[in-house]
Amino acid sequence: MTAMRVMLAISFLLLPLGAVWAQEKTKEQQPKPPNTPKQYKRVHQRILKPLLGGKVVRARSILDAAVKRDPLDPETWFLKTIVDAAEGKVEDALAAMSRALELKLPPERFLAGPRKLFAPIAKTKLFEMLEARFAHRPVHGPMLGDLTGKSVKVWLRTAKACKVEVLVHPKGDGKSKPIFGHAATTAASDFTTVVQVNGLTPKTEYEYSLRIDGGDPVRGGAFKSFAKKGDMCQLRVAFGGGSGYVPEHERMWDTIRSFKPDMIMLLGDNVYIDAPKHRELQRYCYYRRQSRPEFRRLVANIPVYSIWDDHDFGTNDCFHGAEIDKPAWKPKVLEVYTQNWANPGYGIPKTPGCFYDFQVGNLFFMMLDGRHYRTDPKIEKPSMLGEPQANWIRYRLAEVRTPLKMVCSPVPWTFDAKGKSLDTWNGFQEERKGIFDFIGGYKVEGVVLLSADRHRTDIWKLPRPEHYPFTEFNSSRLTNQHVHPTMAKAQFSYNKKQSFGLIEFDTEAQNPKITMKVINIDGEVVHTLNLRYSDLCYK
Repeated sequence: MTAMRVMLAISFLLLPLGAVWAQEKTKEQQPKPPNTPKQYKRVHQRILKPLLGGKVVRARSILDAAVKRDPLDPETWFLKTIVDAAEGKVEDALAAMSRALELKLPPERFLAGPRKLFAPIAKTKLFEMLEARFAHRPVHGPMLGDLTGKSVKVWLRTAKACKVEVLVHPKGDGKSKPIFGHAATTAASDFTTVVQVNGLTPKTEYEYSLRIDGGDPVRGGAFKSFAKKGDMCQLRVAFGGGSGYVPEHERMWDTIRSFKPDMIMLLGDNVYIDAPKHRELQRYCYYRRQSRPEFRRLVANIPVYSIWDDHDFGTNDCFHGAEIDKPAWKPKVLEVYTQNWANPGYGIPKTPGCFYDFQVGNLFFMMLDGRHYRTDPKIEKPSMLGEPQANWIRYRLAEVRTPLKMVCSPVPWTFDAKGKSLDTWNGFQEERKGIFDFIGGYKVEGVVLLSADRHRTDIWKLPRPEHYPFTEFNSSRLTNQHVHPTMAKAQFSYNKKQSFGLIEFDTEAQNPKITMKVINIDGEVVHTLNLRYSDLCYK
């Protein structure tokens, strides 16, 4: 049986990659576990954590229970491969690997890692064939990021340390000399890199390919460069948070792609780690998502902008003080984060973090880091942002001259989103007041608030005496199973299915328009709100 299963796996690996991805695309072909746990994203972390700590017997006990409960779950067979290998059971490990591939686990999962745990089977024929298959193509990615009218960044992971080139040319024009950028992946970077390509023309459609380790170019994807900075534009932005790994909900990325957004913003709880001291476990959580064909189809063609929240940075509702490097794991967690995204920036000089801003045409976006410098909300004068980041917000809002400015927080701005919890801005009311007072004092117009954290989608109105009311669009149930109750005080509140927010901006109109749509995982538009720039101005 073991030999037969390995031969089937080898046959699978010999298929053209196009055939493999065609199989992955069909939802009906994905085996569905009969008893999906309420917190699926945690099941395999509970196996891997003790294994990484050398507690193989404990890992085996949890694994055996998982196999019994969900015998058709490919992720469980992936973990069985690792546990069998750790116990020196090479044939059993290869059989488990073969079974995972039969159940349509993306084969690159075995190359991503945790690599040290695959050492006992790394010299087998099956594993060597897998390495050869991805010698000149990405293990993960490509993923677009930091797109402008002039440049783009492309992130990817390779099977080994090597040189990478990205070749870009106008769509439909494969004969002209491509624009290209190059970089290298290393073991220290977890075999990832970000390649920047300059020299683009604004509002132009492009295609791109990848050349890895001197091999033939392989197709990457396509994109349209953004409008020139300062120009009027039309832009479709998808956003949300709360995307714990749940295989049956990964189709959300295809749903988002079907609405053809120009970019997507992930506002926290993007992979759910909750293990700030365990680097390999952090990376494992990224590997699961980055291997999914649905996610890869989206991000290869749509640029991604991300920030983190508690479950990606630390643990639930965490605060660890205002110092940069205390606890000592803070810089290490940030390093893993930066290795897995292609954001425009990571903080400001002397103040690292996941916060940054960027501009598309005459639309301005601020992405906030609500965790790196957060203090205990019960102390006197608590801070979510830290003084340098709070000052940066004021400076940039006063400096930027755009009609619309989106300020994106990982947690809700409204005090009513989470009861009496101090984890939202409810626990940092004076700091929020300082930002809002600055906006009012400097007559900053066109401010829209975006946020995540709550496992539903809400639209809120935040009244401000003598000023225009803020509109807050909150969404954080992209793939999560766990759901939070709807809120009667919200202007609109939805939690029946997984959902995301879609915002359509049109600054070419005489009175710039904003259309906010709530869309569920099945592609149903369940709510629409229209705003005008004049609604966001001082009278």
